[in-house]
Amino acid sequence: MLDKLEAIKLKFEEIQNEMNDPSVMSDMKHFIKLSKDYKELLPIMEAYDKYRTILSNIDQTKDILYNEKDEEFRSLAKEELNSLNSQKDVLEEEIRLLLIPADPQDSKNAVVEIRAGTGGDEASIFAGDLFRMYSKYCETKHWKTELVDFTEGTVGGYKEIIFNVIGNNVYGQMKYESGVHRVQRVPQTETQGRIHTSAATVAVLPEADEFDVEIKPGDIRKDTYCSSGPGGQSVNTTYSAIRLTHIPSGIVVTCQDEKSQLKNFDKAMKVLRTRLYEMEYQKYLDEISRKRKTMVSTGDRSAKIRTYNYPQSRVTDHRINLTLYNLQNIIDGDIQQLIDALQLAENAERLKEAVS
Repeated sequence: MLDKLEAIKLKFEEIQNEMNDPSVMSDMKHFIKLSKDYKELLPIMEAYDKYRTILSNIDQTKDILYNEKDEEFRSLAKEELNSLNSQKDVLEEEIRLLLIPADPQDSKNAVVEIRAGTGGDEASIFAGDLFRMYSKYCETKHWKTELVDFTEGTVGGYKEIIFNVIGNNVYGQMKYESGVHRVQRVPQTETQGRIHTSAATVAVLPEADEFDVEIKPGDIRKDTYCSSGPGGQSVNTTYSAIRLTHIPSGIVVTCQDEKSQLKNFDKAMKVLRTRLYEMEYQKYLDEISRKRKTMVSTGDRSAKIRTYNYPQSRVTDHRINLTLYNLQNIIDGDIQQLIDALQLAENAERLKEAVS
C-alpha cells in the first residue's frame, strides 16, 4: 500500500507543478482536466499524510516500550500503542476504498428524466410524485434544480418531465435512481377501492459539458414554437420554446421552461450534449453492469429497481433486498438511507473487484 501511495504522491506533486506553469494555464481544457485530477487525488493525499503520522507515532511508542523501565510509563505507552493500531486499521480500510478508481462521472451534475410507464393516468400521477420526491431530496442537499421540459398528465402529474440537478457530486448520488420504479396503491382514478400496480421510468445521466462533447453548429437544426402550459403572457404568444434536432444522430431535444428563447436554447444544448455523451458512456456502463448488481444505472434501464407499496407503507429496493417501512418519509424526499445502503453495497463489490 505504501508503494502505491508514494507513486500517487509523485503524480500529485507533478500535477501541482504543472498547474502552476503559465503555459498550461493558457490551455483551459488541459487546466480543467488537471484541476479535476488534483481534486480527486487530494483526499488520498490527506489520508496518506495522516497515515504516515500514525506510523511514525507507532514507531516512537514502540521505541518507548523497548527502552523505558518505568512500569507506569510503559503501561501508558501500551494503551497508546493499542489506540494507534486501531486508528491505523480503520485508516487503512478507508485508504483501500480511496485507492479504488471512482466512477469518472461522479462529480458531474445530472440530467434526470422521469417518464410514466404502465398504468395510464395513475402512472403519470406517480411520475409527478417521484419528481416531487427528488425535488425535496435536492433541497436537503442544497442542490439547484432546473426544469427543462415536461408533458403534463391528463389528470395530474407528468407523462414526461426532464430537469437538471446542479451541485456537488450530484451524479455520484443520483445515479442509483436509474431504472423502473413501481407503485402499488389504490389510484385516485379507482372507484372500486382496488389496489393497482403502476410504474415510471427514471433515467439519470451525467451532464456533459462543452469539453466532453463537441457539436458542430451545422449538425443542428433549430426550430422555435410557442410554449404551452401554465405561465405568463409569453405562453402561447411568443416563440420562446426551442426544438433542437441533431441531424447525424436523429436526437431531438425540446425546452420550453424559460420565457427567454436564449435560455431555453442553452438548456436544450445541455441535454443534447448529455444525450450524445451518453451514447459513448453507455459502453462503460454496460461493462461494469456485468460486475455490479447495485449499479442499475449501468446497463438495462428497464430493470425494476424499487417498489413503493402504500397499503403496507413499505419501500423495497430489489437490487440489495432492502425493505423500509417509512414510505411517507421516503416519498417526501428522505431517500438518503436508500442511497447510502446502495453505495455501501457497491463499495463492497468494488473492493472484491480490486482484490480479485
